[in-house]
Amino acid sequence: MADEKLTPRNVDFSEWYNQIVQRAELADYAPVRGCMVVRPYGWALWENIQQALDRRFKETGHVNAAFPLFIPMSFLEKEKEHVEGFSPELAVVTIGGGEKLEEPLVVRPTSETIIGAMYSKWIQSYRDLPVLINQWGNVVRWELRTRLFLRTLEFYWQEGHTAHATEAEAREETMRMLKVYADFAVNEAAVPVIPGVKSQTEKFAGASMSTTIEAMMGDTRALQSGTSHFLGQNFAKAFDIKFLDENNTLQYCWTTSWGLSTRFIGAIIMTHGDDQGLILPPRLAPIQAVIVPILKSDLESAPVMEAVNRVQAELKAAGIRVKVDDRTEVTPGFKFNDWEMRGVPLRIEIGPKDVEKGSVALSRRDKPGKEGRSFVPQAGLAAAVTDLLADIQKSLLERATAFRDSHIFDPKDYEELKEVVQNGWAYSYWCESAECEAKVKEDTKATTRCIPLDQEESTGKCIVCGKDAKRKVYFAKAY
Repeated sequence: MADEKLTPRNVDFSEWYNQIVQRAELADYAPVRGCMVVRPYGWALWENIQQALDRRFKETGHVNAAFPLFIPMSFLEKEKEHVEGFSPELAVVTIGGGEKLEEPLVVRPTSETIIGAMYSKWIQSYRDLPVLINQWGNVVRWELRTRLFLRTLEFYWQEGHTAHATEAEAREETMRMLKVYADFAVNEAAVPVIPGVKSQTEKFAGASMSTTIEAMMGDTRALQSGTSHFLGQNFAKAFDIKFLDENNTLQYCWTTSWGLSTRFIGAIIMTHGDDQGLILPPRLAPIQAVIVPILKSDLESAPVMEAVNRVQAELKAAGIRVKVDDRTEVTPGFKFNDWEMRGVPLRIEIGPKDVEKGSVALSRRDKPGKEGRSFVPQAGLAAAVTDLLADIQKSLLERATAFRDSHIFDPKDYEELKEVVQNGWAYSYWCESAECEAKVKEDTKATTRCIPLDQEESTGKCIVCGKDAKRKVYFAKAY
């Protein structure tokens, strides 16, 4: 499989994506329609994402816990907007142990309701606040149209749920976690994202306000890559989450929730990948460097493998995730293609001539051919590889940012907007009416992605209806 050509991105981006996920052995289709099996290489990537996020969560005072997979149907019905938003996607269990259940159980689509029920038991006083809990787990949403990582019936994620004494604290938490997601995306995944606020139409069901990080994929479509929601007192009132304040007055809590899922693996693939396969950012890559011994005869084997093992030990000692490809049944060329497909950031080749010269050949995954190839001494190799990995990380972010910025337009009128969103994003004034939002969606299939937080105060005319507008929004087709 590794030496077969991928469908080029510019021919069929969707097919290119599906082929990469399978050929790079990230995931495979499960026997259950719409579900996926995450393979070890894909799970190793998810583990690195988990670690990078979990570290950030704990630095901001959050702790991990686990809540049940099954939620009583009556819990979802307590928050009207929430149940309306999720009802088409619910998987419901009606039989357990061979008998019909007294109350149907929903397989967790998200956990606001069951966590809210527990918070109502645990929170009594202002001294119990804030509660800052995160959960790593899986959820089920009965999607009709699925795609590996991007949209599956079952997927893996983290979901944070917090409770606060004041509205200001809860809003601050919402924005803090949005910044955590943006920091992770940019600095770990080299995916440039735009943090912003979702429209009322696009917000999470049951939230007062939803915020998001939006990323542009290699086909210019948008991907909602992580969300942080200010829930107001909606769930607190539905689940009776109250506390006695310092004046001994009973108050409802203010709550938030925020999540990022395995969909982010799709973001990495579609932001960085090329026609040779995956390109993984070094900070998240399961394997940062692969060593390929170049052996033409058994006589050359001993000195080459001695150098290979020495280099491997030195790189490991420096904290670099390194693998030796010592397969004898395939050619070096096959190995090169195989590791390119898997997106390993750096390839190190060591042959008899390299042993003689005390050098190695390095090939960067982000720069194919001669441009990314260099020869460096074996002495001090760990430092050289560390520097090179940092440069690859930086280069991927710069390239993705340049691509995104070159595909964002400020159309002069609605007719131009309709053209722009066919192969890019429109950044335009919008009156924030649902009618204008719906018109754009009907005419172009583009939706409002976010009202960016980072925009100067100004006024203009709505790109759709011409009425006064205070803020700009991104319109784009999305996954």
